[in-house]
Amino acid sequence: MNVKSILVVDDDPALARAVAINLRAHGYDVAVANDGAAALDLAARRHPDLVVLDLGLPDIDGVEVIEGIRGWSAMPILVLSARGTSAEKVEALDAGADDYLTKPFAMDEFLARVRAGVRRGGHDGSDQPELVVTAAFTIDLAAHKIERAGELVRLTPTEWSLLELLVRNTGKLVLQRTALAEVWGPGYQHETHYLRVYMAQLRRKLEPDPARPRYLLTEPGSGYRFENPDAPRTEHR
Repeated sequence: MNVKSILVVDDDPALARAVAINLRAHGYDVAVANDGAAALDLAARRHPDLVVLDLGLPDIDGVEVIEGIRGWSAMPILVLSARGTSAEKVEALDAGADDYLTKPFAMDEFLARVRAGVRRGGHDGSDQPELVVTAAFTIDLAAHKIERAGELVRLTPTEWSLLELLVRNTGKLVLQRTALAEVWGPGYQHETHYLRVYMAQLRRKLEPDPARPRYLLTEPGSGYRFENPDAPRTEHR
C-alpha cells in the first residue's frame, strides 16, 4: 500500500498536533512545521502528496509560502486559515492554493478535502503517457507544462487539475459529478457552473477556435472528454 504523506504547517502547536493525530489515524504519514521557513524546507526535502497550510505564520506569510512552493512544484496545497474574507481567499487561491477551508472547521469536512487534494496530486500507473502532442499544443504532464506555438501557456492550479483529469482519460467521458468531486472535492457535485466556467477558460487558452473545440469536448448533460484528432503521438518520458 502506498502511504500518502502530508505536511501540516501551523504555528499553533496544539492545533497542528490535533490535525496530525487525526491524519495519522486515517493512515497518512505526517510531518509538521510551525513556521514558513521550516515548511519550505520540509516541502523541498519530503515532496509531500499534500500541504495543509495556515496563512498566519510567525516568520513568512502563508501566501509567500504558497508562492515559494509554486516556484518549483505543483503539489496540492490546502489552506487552513482563520482568514475568512473573500479577498483573502482569492489572494491565496491566485497565489496557487488548490483549496481553502476556514477555521474553525469540522474534522470530517477537513478529511474529505484532504482526500480530494491527495487524489488531485496522485498519478495512476506508470503506463500513462506523460507527453501528449497535438497539432495546436503540447502537454507535459510530468513537468506540469504546456506549450502552444513555442510559448508556455499559464494555467491556474484548478485549470491544470481539470485538464490533467481529462487528458489522463483521453477518449473517455468524464462525468460532471466525477470532475467536480476530483477537482473541487466532495460537496461540489452540483456546482456544474464551475465546469462551464473553467472549460471555457481552458478553451480560450488552448483551442485554435474556442467556439468550435477540437480537443476539449462537451457531452451535453453528461460531462466532458479530451480528444486528440490529429493522429496523436504520445511519448513516454
